[in-house]
Amino acid sequence: MPGPDGDDPDTGRRRASVPAQGGGGSGQRAAGRGRRGAAARGSWRRIIPQALVVAVLAGGTTAFVAADKSVRLTVDGAPRSLHTFAGSVDALLAAEGLGVGPHDLVAPARGSDLADGEEIVVRYGRPLELILDGRTRRLWTTARTVESALRQLGVRVEGAFLTLPRTAAVPRAGLTLGVRTERGVTFMADGRERTIRTNAATVQEALDQAGITLGGQDTTSVPPGAFPRDGQVVTVLRITGTREVREERIPFTTERVQDGDLFAGTEVVERAGRPGARRVTYSLRTVNGVRQQPRRIAEEVVREPVGQLVKVGTKRLPNSVAGADGLDWGALAQCESGGRASATDPSGTYGGLYQFDVRTWQGLGGSGRPQDASGSEQTYRAKKLYVQRGASPWPHCGRRLYR
Repeated sequence: MPGPDGDDPDTGRRRASVPAQGGGGSGQRAAGRGRRGAAARGSWRRIIPQALVVAVLAGGTTAFVAADKSVRLTVDGAPRSLHTFAGSVDALLAAEGLGVGPHDLVAPARGSDLADGEEIVVRYGRPLELILDGRTRRLWTTARTVESALRQLGVRVEGAFLTLPRTAAVPRAGLTLGVRTERGVTFMADGRERTIRTNAATVQEALDQAGITLGGQDTTSVPPGAFPRDGQVVTVLRITGTREVREERIPFTTERVQDGDLFAGTEVVERAGRPGARRVTYSLRTVNGVRQQPRRIAEEVVREPVGQLVKVGTKRLPNSVAGADGLDWGALAQCESGGRASATDPSGTYGGLYQFDVRTWQGLGGSGRPQDASGSEQTYRAKKLYVQRGASPWPHCGRRLYR
C-alpha cells in the first residue's frame, strides 16, 4: 500500500497516481507486481548472509585438510599408518609418546619437517657387552638380533663360535655375548708343521682339534690354557726328565780374635773349622732331545758346618835373647826350611823356619803349631832353645850358626 505521501515502502520512491481504467483491473495488476518485487528483494537479503557463512566454512575445511598428514611410523620394525597434525619429526615423536636417547636411531633426523606421506623409522639402542676373542667391550647397537648386531659392528660371524644363537633377539635391556672368531694357528710338533682353522678357546683345545696329544711332562711354547691368536705359531715341547740327588759341601766360616798372650804376628787355630754338607735334588730334563741345564728343586742340610776360631797374637816380642843374639839364624833357617816360615817336613811332624816339633814348640811357650807363628816368634823361640840345649836340636844344620 502506498504511504500517505504516495511513497513505495519497499523502494522509498514516490509513485504517481494512475486513474483506474476498465472497472479497476489495471490497478489490481499493478498491485500484484509490487508485491512480487518486494518478495524477491527480501529473498536476496536472506541468501547473501548464508552464502558468506558457507564460504567461510569452506575455507576452514581447506585449511584443516591441508594440515592433516598421512604418515607411516615404524618403531623397532613394527610399522603403522596414522594421521597427524605434527609439523616436524620431533613433534610427531612427542605426540606419540616416543622418547629417544643418544644411542637411538631416528630417520629422518630429529628436527626435520614432516611432509604428507613421510615414512619415519625409530630404532632403539641396546647395550651389548661383547666378549670378542677374550677381550671385553661395551657397545651399543640398534639391531634386534644377534647376527644383525654382529654385522652392524663389523664382526665376522662365518666360522665363529657364539654363546647365543644367531637368531636370538637383543632385548632393549641388552645382553652379554661371547664370540670366538675363526683363526689360523700353526703347530710345530714332532718335526712337522700343521696349520688349522679354529675357534677354540684355549691352545689345548686347538691341540686336540689338530690331533696332537701331550703326554707326561710335555707342554707347549704358549701356555696350554692361553687364548690362541690368529697367525700364532705354537711349538710342542716333548719333555723327558729324571731326578738326581747330589751331596754338596757347605764351607765353614772363620772367626779371628785377638789374644794378648800370643806374640804379635802369631796366629793359633783354637778350633779347627769343619765343612758341613747338604743333599740337593736336581731335575734333569731333555726338551725335544736336547739336554737342559740341571734345575735345583729341593735341598736338605745333613750336617751343619763348624766355624773355625783363630787367635791372633798382640803381645810385643822381646828384642833379644842373651847368649844367642850374635849367631847366624838366617843361615840356620835357610838350611832347615829354605827360609820358609810355613814349611813342614813330608811327615808333618816338624814345621816352621827351624823345623820344631809341636811338643818342643809348646815347651818353649809357643801356642798351636810352629809353622802358624810369625817368623820373628819362631826365631825368638829358637834362640831360647839354643840357650837351653845349644845347636844339638839341629844336628845337620846347627854348624851354620857359627859362620
